[in-house]
Amino acid sequence: MTEKELVEKAKQGDRAALATLVNRYSERIYNLVLRILRRREDAEDVLQETFLTVIEKIHTFDGRSSFFTWIYRIATNAALMRLRKKKVVFQELNDDPDFQESIESRVFVDWSQDPSIGIYDREVRKKIDEAINKLSDIYRSVFILRDIEGLSIKETSEILNITEENVKIRLRRARQFLRDYLSDYFEERARSKNATSS
Repeated sequence: MTEKELVEKAKQGDRAALATLVNRYSERIYNLVLRILRRREDAEDVLQETFLTVIEKIHTFDGRSSFFTWIYRIATNAALMRLRKKKVVFQELNDDPDFQESIESRVFVDWSQDPSIGIYDREVRKKIDEAINKLSDIYRSVFILRDIEGLSIKETSEILNITEENVKIRLRRARQFLRDYLSDYFEERARSKNATSS
C-alpha cells in the first residue's frame, strides 16, 4: 500500500493504516528530535507528542506537502517549543547587514563532508555536538534538517515554514559559526597529528 493510500485510510479512521504510518516514521522522528533536544527523555516525550498530534490532526492533512514533510514539521515544532519552554540559551548570530555581507563574500563548503575531519571519531563527534548545541534554535533546526538529516532546501523550507532563501541564509550562518567555533580544535588536532607522524 502506498503512503498516499495509507494516509487516506488513516483519515477515514483506519487504525491499522495509522499504526503503519506511525511505525514507518517513528525511528526517523525520534532521531531527529534527539538531535535537537540532546536528551533521550525529552526526545521520547516529543515523539509521543508528535504522534498524538498526528492522530488528532490527520483529518486536516490536505496533501499539499508530502506526509513526511507534514509529520517532520509537527515534530520539529514540538522539539523547538520544548527548548523554548526550558529557556535554553544559545549562541546568537549577528543579523546586521555588515555581518551578512561578510559571510556572503566567503566560500562556503559543507565541512561535514570533509574526510580529514573524521566526523565519526567519538572525540570529534562530541566536539561537533557541543558546537551544534550552542546554535540558537532557528539556525540549529536548519542545520540538523539540511546537513544531518540530509533533507533538501525545499523540504527544509516546508518543514520550518520559511522561504528557501531563508533556509540558505540560516544554513550559511550556522555552518560559519560551527567552522569558527571548531577551527582552533581542528588546528590543534592537525598539529598533533603532524607532530606524531614526523
